[in-house]
Amino acid sequence: MTRKAADSEARIEPARIDLPVAMPLRVAQLDRSAPVPFHMEPDAQERAQLALLVGASQLRKLRFAGTLDPLPAGGWELQATLGVTVVQPCGVSLQPVTTRIDETVRRRFLPDYAPSEDSEAELPEDVDTEQLGRVIDPGEVMFEALVLAVPAFPRAADARLGEAVFTEPGRQPLRAEDSRPMAALASLRARLREP
Repeated sequence: MTRKAADSEARIEPARIDLPVAMPLRVAQLDRSAPVPFHMEPDAQERAQLALLVGASQLRKLRFAGTLDPLPAGGWELQATLGVTVVQPCGVSLQPVTTRIDETVRRRFLPDYAPSEDSEAELPEDVDTEQLGRVIDPGEVMFEALVLAVPAFPRAADARLGEAVFTEPGRQPLRAEDSRPMAALASLRARLREP
């Protein structure tokens, strides 16, 4: 076995997720003379599976529609709109939080694109560009856009964090306010003014 073959076998590939929605479009069969339209509206079962994958309680009115436009030198540009209503538990109170998401999604698939393999490289400027393969799947792009669009920390409008109090047996409780730097100075000033 050559060193190059051994290096490629040692490379760890990211785990693939079996998505409940897919629309694989074979690049060789796409008509390059005009934009290729696509439209996806997952059914209730598919939305339920996607909700589990993105950490939501429910996805309603999920729609992903747009076009694949031919680019020079054999590339393609995907332009679409993602529309979805997401229901998630509030991070504070666990009440349901409903968020409406309407976003424009853009991806470019280029045959000569080569991402940097430097693990310490900064985030590339054009994060919407990928290597063109044999298939372009708007379902995968929809899922990626959905993962990025779903709020990471949903919070109900009336959710309030209570005061944190820490204590040890036989000691005065330490409140969150006491751990702030200026609170310690205020306490010291008050003690100095005592007779």
